[in-house]
Amino acid sequence: MTTHITSGSAVLEARGFCKSLGGKRILNDVSLRVNKGEMKVLIGPSGAGKSTFLQCINYLIPPDEGVLFLNGTPVAPSVKRELYALRERVGMIFQDFNLFDHLTVQENVSIALVKVKGMNRGAAALRAMEELERVGLSRRASVYPAQLSGGQKQRVAIARALAMDPEVILLDEPTSALDPELVGEVSAVIRELARGGMTMILATHQMEFARALATEILFMDRGEIIERGAPAELLASGGNTRTRAFFCKLAAEEGAC
Repeated sequence: MTTHITSGSAVLEARGFCKSLGGKRILNDVSLRVNKGEMKVLIGPSGAGKSTFLQCINYLIPPDEGVLFLNGTPVAPSVKRELYALRERVGMIFQDFNLFDHLTVQENVSIALVKVKGMNRGAAALRAMEELERVGLSRRASVYPAQLSGGQKQRVAIARALAMDPEVILLDEPTSALDPELVGEVSAVIRELARGGMTMILATHQMEFARALATEILFMDRGEIIERGAPAELLASGGNTRTRAFFCKLAAEEGAC
């Protein structure tokens, strides 16, 4: 594998990603680069390809075409060592939590530290408690996922990702499966991560959240990024962007536009 630096100061760059599933083109030449401490926000209608793009970045779904760079170095996902290293360095938060029901909250957070990083169980348990404290759940460490609310489950999933010390976190609509009253607790954790300088790529329909936190918004439709820019540019009052039109559509019932 070459070590030649080809993508500047970007922590992560996805270049020219294409993907077809079931004979349908899901991603068509999608590219993105994110620098340290930035939050890139993917928005767009359902079926636009946002989730597929995030899963391709982590090679949970391998792209048909495209190259991924970490700190300027191309990743060779066909080499298992590099694939495992990628997933350590690029964490993933899913819509549906993906917790192990038979493990306690603490065990859900510590298991990858033992299995992937090779930590002893005692050290892993202590680290798990640190991350659970960070997301406000240290007092729930000994319970099982079935005893948690949806918001608490998602915070456990965030703690699990943070415990691996990722360079980048991918968040695939992390509040979409939550009841409205539980969205705030997860959003608060993500806001705190942003304030702390965590590098993130977030797919969401929460437009006010995107407006407040995004370094750049990327509007996706039909497998392509068709518009990108700073929130102040794309969501400017009176603006004529696809992003603002989408925002107004979502906010229409609330009279926000």
